[in-house]
Amino acid sequence: MLSLKIVNKDKQVLLEKTGKEELYLVYNAFYNDGDSIILTSNETGLYEVKLDATLDTCVVYLTGEYEFSIPFNEKKFCYPELSFSGEKNLISVRKVPAKAFNNYKNLALNVYDHHLNSTMFPHSFANVETRGESVFASRNAMDGNFASDSHGKWPYESWGINRNSEAEMTIDFGRPVKVDTLVLYTRADFPHDAWWTKATITFNDGESLVLDLEKKDGAQRFNIEEKVITSLTISSLIKAEDPSPFPALIQLEAWGSEV
Repeated sequence: MLSLKIVNKDKQVLLEKTGKEELYLVYNAFYNDGDSIILTSNETGLYEVKLDATLDTCVVYLTGEYEFSIPFNEKKFCYPELSFSGEKNLISVRKVPAKAFNNYKNLALNVYDHHLNSTMFPHSFANVETRGESVFASRNAMDGNFASDSHGKWPYESWGINRNSEAEMTIDFGRPVKVDTLVLYTRADFPHDAWWTKATITFNDGESLVLDLEKKDGAQRFNIEEKVITSLTISSLIKAEDPSPFPALIQLEAWGSEV
């Protein structure tokens, strides 16, 4: 059973709907600060989720009740300007059919990740984010947006490391997945930005890979031996000898399939 509901800041239900394998909700009102979308399912598994018409549908692994707080003010800067702003709002979810389970895809994609998320995977977390601002949060490196020739508000949100050489970010997939390709997009707002020459990827089994990076606006692709993993961490980010102190990560993709 699936359930979608919208609640206000006092957790009063504004609209609710239930279904079996697919479900949509049309909310004919403007959102208010403090409103949230709550998605629940009594079955753990893969779902296609779309919470706003301006945001992509993405395949996520749902393990329990998921809540998304409607972003306002600074929290909205990492999303499209028109997102969550209309008087007619469409939300949808449907179970991924069994035949689509093994589709090759970017497993590190979740447009709807956020700091408090613990039930919708993949989920990211980092030991540092520049000034705690939404436009520099770790979730930005998993939102599928690879525009990289500037910085700041959408469409240039990134994971910012606040000049911290010890910065690291982890992507938790929430279940075992098979990965054979990693793709990095580093921010390329030159000369404002610097870049990294090396980065280390450490998998949950302890194996590490050192990636050689370059000054580039675009994908840096690394084919690896197929591995079954549940998480990976990017760390040991070596900055190039450049006057700018501002390297940043636009996207970290992990391509593969379900186990």
